[in-house]
Amino acid sequence: MNQISQTKMEYEWKPDEQGLQQILQLLKESQSPDTTIQRTVQQKLEQLNQYPDFNNYLIFVLTKLKSEDEPTRSLSGLILKNNVKAHFQNFPNGVTDFIKSECLNNIGDASPLIRATVGILITTIASKGELQNWPDLLPKLCSLLDSEDYNTCEGAFGALQKICEDSAEILDSDVLDRPLNIMIPKFLQFFKHSSPKIRSHAVACVNQFIISRTQALMLHIDSFIENLFALAGDEEPEVRKNVCRALVMLLEVRMDRLLPHMHNIVEYMLQRTQDQDENVALEACEFWLTLAEQPICKDVLVRHLPKLIPVLVNGMKYSDIDIILLKGDVEEDETIPDSEQDIRPRFHRSRTVAQQHDEDGIEEEDDDDDEIDDDDTISDWNLRKCSAAALDVLANVYRDELLPHILPLLKELLFHHEWVVKESGILVLGAIAEGCMQGMIPYLPELIPHLIQCLSDKKALVRSITCWTLSRYAHWVVSQPPDTYLKPLMTELLKRILDSNKRVQEAACSAFATLEEEACTELVPYLAYILDTLVFAFSKYQHKNLLILYDAIGTLADSVGHHLNKPEYIQMLMPPLIQKWNMLKDEDKDLFPLLECLSSVATALQSGFLPYCEPVYQRCVNLVQKTLAQAMLNNAQPDQYEAPDKDFMIVALDLLSGLAEGLGGNIEQLVARSNILTLMYQCMQDKMPEVRQSSFALLGDLTKACFQHVKPCIADFMPILGTNLNPEFISVCNNATWAIGEISIQMGIEMQPYIPMVLHQLVEIINRPNTPKTLLENTAITIGRLGYVCPQEVAPMLQQFIRPWCTSLRNIRDNEEKDSAFRGICTMISVNPSGVIQDFIFFCDAVASWINPKDDLRDMFCKILHGFKNQVGDENWRRFSDQFPPPLKERLAAFYGV
Repeated sequence: MNQISQTKMEYEWKPDEQGLQQILQLLKESQSPDTTIQRTVQQKLEQLNQYPDFNNYLIFVLTKLKSEDEPTRSLSGLILKNNVKAHFQNFPNGVTDFIKSECLNNIGDASPLIRATVGILITTIASKGELQNWPDLLPKLCSLLDSEDYNTCEGAFGALQKICEDSAEILDSDVLDRPLNIMIPKFLQFFKHSSPKIRSHAVACVNQFIISRTQALMLHIDSFIENLFALAGDEEPEVRKNVCRALVMLLEVRMDRLLPHMHNIVEYMLQRTQDQDENVALEACEFWLTLAEQPICKDVLVRHLPKLIPVLVNGMKYSDIDIILLKGDVEEDETIPDSEQDIRPRFHRSRTVAQQHDEDGIEEEDDDDDEIDDDDTISDWNLRKCSAAALDVLANVYRDELLPHILPLLKELLFHHEWVVKESGILVLGAIAEGCMQGMIPYLPELIPHLIQCLSDKKALVRSITCWTLSRYAHWVVSQPPDTYLKPLMTELLKRILDSNKRVQEAACSAFATLEEEACTELVPYLAYILDTLVFAFSKYQHKNLLILYDAIGTLADSVGHHLNKPEYIQMLMPPLIQKWNMLKDEDKDLFPLLECLSSVATALQSGFLPYCEPVYQRCVNLVQKTLAQAMLNNAQPDQYEAPDKDFMIVALDLLSGLAEGLGGNIEQLVARSNILTLMYQCMQDKMPEVRQSSFALLGDLTKACFQHVKPCIADFMPILGTNLNPEFISVCNNATWAIGEISIQMGIEMQPYIPMVLHQLVEIINRPNTPKTLLENTAITIGRLGYVCPQEVAPMLQQFIRPWCTSLRNIRDNEEKDSAFRGICTMISVNPSGVIQDFIFFCDAVASWINPKDDLRDMFCKILHGFKNQVGDENWRRFSDQFPPPLKERLAAFYGV
């Protein structure tokens, strides 16, 4: 490659003919579809980067070599852009200056492709910190806007739009002497330009500065809004799209300025949501989503609902293009393997230890599974999804007041003879499920059977949306007598799990998982039938749906628990799972969902999992060991060894937790024969919070299952637990707290030397405002347990935590953890009675939250209550207990005679 002349950099740079030919040859080859050729080209380009004037050739081809075809010239510019990204700081000064001047001289090239490429090159140089080192760039581009030549004006505007997108922050800072004060008024002048392309650039440039409330724009906000209104009816779709986008953002940022015109804006957005151009319609549809989040939504929109609802409902139909993209006419595709790029990456949720509550154990943090996402191969946001999401949010704003506008439409849609219309009606019914549930109840006895019938519609897209909509009403279905709806729904859903269409299989599996969560043990009578179907699906499913099937099986195990532990069920379920387990390599990401599934199954089967536990345990330990080893290599020599995917380790730790929880003392032998405690010691100190979170969960589970193996390590583990009591990492902190509580129960009085390492942090956490409920509860239980085993050490601090302690534990169910915590608090009160005096009413309230405490615990409560009453005397006690709410007074009198 030495033909390229290594001449001294002159500003009047001329290419060497031979070198030029060579580079053109490369550019031509790089457009070849053959990947081997492309690889060679990549290598050659890397070599050429060693020549200082290689980039001069690239800019020369882009801007000067008009004899070449445009795609080749543009490609030359894009390769130069990549070089700027990677090596700009190493460009010699002469080269940099040459590139900059060439860019500015050719921003007005006659070809739109070349202009756009030059614009991309300019913004890339600018975003490499060169806005400061290229002081004439912005003034020059702004002055080119006034050029008589259309190409120059459009090219300059295109470049400015890209700079505004990429460098919005620095444009609005003192670093550059606030150029926006000049630029924004300048852009506003171009809203009325005769060329639609220029008008569109002008609006797009200003739009970059709305969300950040840039001051230069806020000064001109009225003129901006006025100019937007003037463009409302623009014939160019791109301009209408940018106008809609601006109004949506202004809704969040400057509602005050839009309010006077709200009626007209809503009318305008109604028109635009029905725009012939789908991109415009989609931008406009975002308006309803954004407005619904504003407090004023209810009053502003109420008079427009009769017009708006039909527009949204209409937008929920599949377009002809959607149907082609979704292969809506292909009914049977179950034998066609999935293409790998269809499979979205999954995220593993690490274990978090939480308490069970009286409210049916429904956790509020976990409701993200029923998003409107029914056709995720075109998971691009489209008008159908946006309309459905808007209807969902509006249903939550207006609740049942929405129904008079929807029900008449639904009647028409749900029984329509055209499948596309019927399908959209079923989507509407699902979208309003959350917001309008109360008002829908009277119609459900008629609608649910109709939907169950639609599950066997001849169109696959109707069957799949019906699965989703039924899952949105699962809660109601389960609340009725099982034979009425649950049994028929389950029977039909299980058939759909074995549908011949992959999209239906997927929707049915997801819907069934939701039904399992709602129905829990209601499913026990049908277990054989359910397992039969799920196991058959194993042999039938392609790659992507297998991953969802694992989830359905895991959820089933979570929902029915130990009822799964019957020899005949185990015989059905375990062989196919273990077969998959044996097929997968250690590097295969499909292990994640399978390990999660096995974790749920092991916890449910308990001793029933024993025959399978050894190989599973071994492999998990190996996965952890491999990942740690790879991480150490990567730390030592990052350029030689790549970083491991730590998810493998996290999921393996979580499955080990599942095994420990399910097998209890039976895991002892496995732990004895492995180095898991050494590995855990490393995991607990990992930089990645999720790794620490899972290792603390495992520590707690092993402490419960086989403390004899954990005990020798406690002196090493406790300081690490202490440093992880940092509520910035909520889940890590939560699991560390829980583990400390479990350890203290096992250690007893030997816990004494470790109390100073943890107590202050725990007291601080329980007194922090806005601490999540789960963390508060676990903190309270652990403080109680520490006080139970070492009352002398903990009781002196009683006054600092008794009040939040009582309020956080009054809502959790009676269980072992609550029992040990309350024994602790009673023991501490007997050591330090004055610590509770000021907050005694809270203690009374917490005691009253017990449904049936064990006899000896009830005696402890009695003793403290009566002791307090005797100490203050009857008169004071009466005055004190008069502050109690009546139910509290009655319970204490009935249970404890005070």
